[in-house]
Amino acid sequence: MKPLAIARDSAVAAGAVRAQGAPKPSLSALDGIAMLIGIVVGIGIFRTPQIVALNVSSEWAFVGFWVIGGAITLIGAFVYAELGSAYPHAGGEYHYLRRALGRPVALLFAWARLTVIQTGAIAAVAFVFGDYAHGILPLGPWGPALYAAGAILLFTAINLTSSRQSRTLQLVFTILTLLAVLAIAGFGLALGSAPAEATTGSAGSASGAFGLAMVLILLTYGGWNEVAYLSGEMKDARRNMPRVLVASVAVITGLYFLVNLAYLSVLGLDGLRASDVVAADTLQRLFGPGAALAVALLVCFAALSTMNATIFTGARLYYSLGRELPLLGRIGLWEERSNMPVNAILAQSGIALALVLFGASTRVGFQAMVEYTAPVFWLFLLLVGASFFILRRRESGQAGHFRAPLYPLTPALFCLTCAYLLYASIAYTGYGALVGVGVLLAGAPFIWLGRAGARPA
Repeated sequence: MKPLAIARDSAVAAGAVRAQGAPKPSLSALDGIAMLIGIVVGIGIFRTPQIVALNVSSEWAFVGFWVIGGAITLIGAFVYAELGSAYPHAGGEYHYLRRALGRPVALLFAWARLTVIQTGAIAAVAFVFGDYAHGILPLGPWGPALYAAGAILLFTAINLTSSRQSRTLQLVFTILTLLAVLAIAGFGLALGSAPAEATTGSAGSASGAFGLAMVLILLTYGGWNEVAYLSGEMKDARRNMPRVLVASVAVITGLYFLVNLAYLSVLGLDGLRASDVVAADTLQRLFGPGAALAVALLVCFAALSTMNATIFTGARLYYSLGRELPLLGRIGLWEERSNMPVNAILAQSGIALALVLFGASTRVGFQAMVEYTAPVFWLFLLLVGASFFILRRRESGQAGHFRAPLYPLTPALFCLTCAYLLYASIAYTGYGALVGVGVLLAGAPFIWLGRAGARPA
């Protein structure tokens, strides 16, 4: 080939790479904190306290479990802070698992995240928004599904427009949600006067009650690990990843502690056990029936905050898969103008919309969704913990990034917690857990398709 032709072909190839684009370090620590708090402080804190109250024997145990959940979450945050600081990558957990345990395990995780964890979470949050929005302004028998689908379409469009617009909106939603939850906590603690009550023991065995309570509490804390998918776009990731994780977990733990104290102060433990809508019942006890609208708006804001952040972070895995697998090559494109993985966002939202369409006629309850996702979630968090040990030993010479304190105690506690919660999420929950495991096992063909002709990492 002539030198001129070689130069021309090289220029064309370079132009194609530039057109494809790549993630830019555009996220500040504040952006990361807003995303993380927006994901975590969502619908769970308005629903799980009742189920936790049913599985504890005293108010002290109820509050103590939430503090234990915060401590466990902080331990996990230390582990992820080191991984994200040492290996910043848009693929997040997929990248860690692939680097430590190989492509088959990483591909199985990708299948689980696409079919069980991420798209299911987007659809579930969309339905919560739809239910409450329909209560404010009914749209007929299909109203909740229409609201859910409309919300996914709206936030998909916002995320397609630009990274900056999505981040700014997330900051606004997070501030509004935090202020609203703090208002509930403040009013409840200042004005609450629940009567003293002689509570009875929780139902079931003590170990089973503790296991189910911790599964639900840590699900309510769940989402902090999503920051792993922001590490590839974080400015100075080695310094900011630990800051984002530790600051966010500290704020969330304090917030959950205060709001659960407020629930107890107003409703008491027996009142919590009898309430399906603890935030609504708390405000109605304080301010009368008119508070129902305020609670509905609060839940709508929290759901939209979670949805926007989850769409933002979730699409990063699709993008990473597209970069490696020729079969999914189209979703591995990054648009430079918006600094977003446009095709990945479209693919993710398409699956979420399909789940909304399916769920419009066959929706399951909140606790059933917990049972469906929990075993798969804790299995892969355990594998990420194992990957931490492998990567620390294999690449111990690396320096300049955050190191998890009290090694090896911190990651060991994280792995033991994940192992226990994997066991608890199967032993102390219902048939939904088996369905989730079945969907995970159905991903075996995906591993085979992914291994065939995969590009090198």
